Amino acid sequence: MPSTAQAPEIFETTIPARLDRLPWSRFHWLLVIGLGITWILDGLEVTLMGAISAVLQRGDVLGFTAAQIGLISSAYLTGAVIGSLIFGHLTDRFGRRTFFFVSLATYLIGVGLTAVSWNLASFAAFRFLTGAGIGGEYSAVNSAIDELIPARFRGRIDLMINGSFWLGALAGSASTAVILNPGILAINVGWRLGFGIGAAIGLVILFLRRFIPESPRWLFTHGRRDEAERIVRDFEEELGFAGNPLTGPGSEPLRIVVRHSFGLGVILRPLIAEYRQRSVLGLTLMAAQAFLYNAIFFTYALVLNRYYNVPAGSTGLYLMPFALANFLGPMILGHFFDTVGRRPMIASTFAVAALILIATGYLFERGALSAATQTALWSLMFFFASSAASSAYLTVSEIFPLEIRALAIAIFYSVGTAIGGIVAPWFFGFLIDTGARAALYVGYLIAAALMLCAAGVELRLGIAAERMSLEHVARPLSAAG
Repeated sequence: MPSTAQAPEIFETTIPARLDRLPWSRFHWLLVIGLGITWILDGLEVTLMGAISAVLQRGDVLGFTAAQIGLISSAYLTGAVIGSLIFGHLTDRFGRRTFFFVSLATYLIGVGLTAVSWNLASFAAFRFLTGAGIGGEYSAVNSAIDELIPARFRGRIDLMINGSFWLGALAGSASTAVILNPGILAINVGWRLGFGIGAAIGLVILFLRRFIPESPRWLFTHGRRDEAERIVRDFEEELGFAGNPLTGPGSEPLRIVVRHSFGLGVILRPLIAEYRQRSVLGLTLMAAQAFLYNAIFFTYALVLNRYYNVPAGSTGLYLMPFALANFLGPMILGHFFDTVGRRPMIASTFAVAALILIATGYLFERGALSAATQTALWSLMFFFASSAASSAYLTVSEIFPLEIRALAIAIFYSVGTAIGGIVAPWFFGFLIDTGARAALYVGYLIAAALMLCAAGVELRLGIAAERMSLEHVARPLSAAG
């Protein structure tokens, strides 16, 4: 009996090559601002949380212990893990653009509710919700940025956008001079106002994102090639490229089998089969940077207050040079990730940051540092660590096929954060509560060892993705032949 199954529909497209040949334009600036500004807002809000950690321990505020502060930070990271997995899968299934709005709205609601927290349970719950939103943002935003930015700019732009978190951190640390100043605002009012203002400002981002289209790459792999073609043609007409023939390497048409949905088996199988080594690479980079950042960043105010007697209301000011160095790192070094190459730059930034941390920890344990010199060495370390951390997100967003990109970001962000991030704030809070410098030094050595391990894995398994089309770095699952 003859088969009635229809042959799969196959079509050819040059959309990836046409997107990659476009010059930098006003649209790309809109993309950077509309999507990247989330990290600025997140930096402001997370920095505020770090700066007020000592204030929250006061009996006339909420009376939390250092371990409870660490628990709240872990609740935020747990929310980020769960949110990224849920939103990551939905982003690959229903599109990048829809979840620009869903994840951001979740995040803003969580930030707003944090401002009215009244005890440990409510504070932890609202931080969990905030984390769920930001976890979704990582998946939707990073996948869209990589799919819309031309290949020759992708590395530096991705690093700069992720590094812009620290512009928000800089603003957040500066704001503490006002919101934590009892001469201006009551101590139990200022920190609440900071979260509330952050949520209100974030509403502007929702408006900006109305002008960002769906990813054409996502559209054509889900059978919506007419929409994808229209979006790319509009770009070309605006920039004077309409009708221009493609030439050079990578200009050959991509043959795509039309598939409107992808089963979970199709999505997950590549991560543990043909892309197994890339999975090990992504997991190692994400876990190492997550442990380092979450260990130090969520407890830096406690260290300054406990070991250097910095007043609780002044700890935020010490974050300003720390935040500036984190921002300048990707801005200055980002260009080299596209020219010198991914593997040497990723490995070197991880390794240099680890060596500086070892030296800083040793001097701290010996009592040879002041609050100023401790901050200076942390700032130097994070000049390199910021680029390393941003490159981890860049790596997992470009080395897997388009159809599983957002979920891959979510999985490796989630697993890496679970391994390196959720435990770190609580663990370092516990070490600080011991009051022993030697105990905290051991924690710093663990973080440095993970960073050195990541550098070694990058040298062994890293992918030379610089200036390459995403489709050449990882062939789409729906590609024919």
